[in-house]
Amino acid sequence: MSAALALGDALGVPPLAMAELLPVIEAVMVAKLNEQMERPNG
Repeated sequence: MSAALALGDALGVPPLAMAELLPVIEAVMVAKLNEQMERPNG
């Protein structure tokens, strides 16, 4: 979490915005990773 907040800070994204966006971004990442793992040549 601290690395993601540091990345947001480096990109000029306010910490409050990062705190709001991170759960959504994580959910999409997990869904896409699961899709890739379900593929035969994943």
